[in-house]
Amino acid sequence: MQLPRPSNGCSASSSGRLSMLSFTSSPTTTINVRRPPRRSMQDSYRPVRPARGYMLALLAATCWASGGLTAKWLFTTASDATAHWPVPPLGIAIEPTVLSGARAVSAFVILVLWLLVTRRGAFKIAAPDVPFLAAFGVIGLAGVHFTYFMTISLTNVATAILLEYLAPILVLIVGVMFLGHRFTWALPVGVALSVLGCAFVVGALGGDGLVVSSAGLAWGLASAVLFAFYSLMGSVAASRFTPYTMLVYGLGFASIFWMLWLGPSAILSVFSDVKTAGAVLFMAVVSTVVPFSAFLLALRDIPPTNATVASTIEPMLAAVGAFALFRESLSLTQLMGGVLVIAAIIVVQLPGRETVSPLPPPD
Repeated sequence: MQLPRPSNGCSASSSGRLSMLSFTSSPTTTINVRRPPRRSMQDSYRPVRPARGYMLALLAATCWASGGLTAKWLFTTASDATAHWPVPPLGIAIEPTVLSGARAVSAFVILVLWLLVTRRGAFKIAAPDVPFLAAFGVIGLAGVHFTYFMTISLTNVATAILLEYLAPILVLIVGVMFLGHRFTWALPVGVALSVLGCAFVVGALGGDGLVVSSAGLAWGLASAVLFAFYSLMGSVAASRFTPYTMLVYGLGFASIFWMLWLGPSAILSVFSDVKTAGAVLFMAVVSTVVPFSAFLLALRDIPPTNATVASTIEPMLAAVGAFALFRESLSLTQLMGGVLVIAAIIVVQLPGRETVSPLPPPD
């Protein structure tokens, strides 16, 4: 591209994301446009608000823990052991998969109604985006719950939780090997601390211990893979979609999955009882819409490895909640596990705080 020469020879340049502009002493001026260097995935996280990212990840973990406590209250049958509970248990006989499907469908309806009032632009997507969002909903949302419940049915809760929270290891490996994330000493140390802490909290290294079968191990590892898939997909798509767009379409496709798997009648039967319906709606908001939105928002501020490490505080929060609400025992081993998880969250924050650049907002 040629422009008339300015009256006085001069040169100007800019670095980073701006182009290079050069004025020469020749009769014409040449503008050389230099493409900005490609950024790695790790370079897309803003250093100025990491605290917000960790707070959002911790909010997600807190809400997920509340969902587990609500499910315990929902499923437990009244007895002498529950006489001291602040609210009598419901003792509802409902399959966990049916509860998960009803929760997903309820969360989808609630989120759609809220977005119609506040953020109608969240529904705008292009046709080529549909397969990605469908995979996110079916694999990343419905798939995680389905494999988790299958693991519980074949092992026990401690084994299912521990296997699912192997996800940070997978996120770290995939991120470094395929997505250009930086590898620093703090990341594997933090991941190891979080997994070890989770093992202490759920009683894998004491208490009932692990119950392992080949089928249970396979389903448990599948739940870890799908949780890692959810985290990485949310990270990759953070600059393409708002968290609300991802979540509303993800829940929509997850709802379709549950409707096809369970049948509409099974899901609708949950709402035949007022108390059960109220509990499901509470879980739809507090343990689905809020935490999944918060986790996706966190992925705009911190890398997925860090976010998944922070989420491993969930079992500890659930244990503390069960101690406060249901007077369950809280052992020294569990407290030690919680300390290890907190240490892991601190450790993964140590490296590279000054070397990352902001993530641009989605179009």
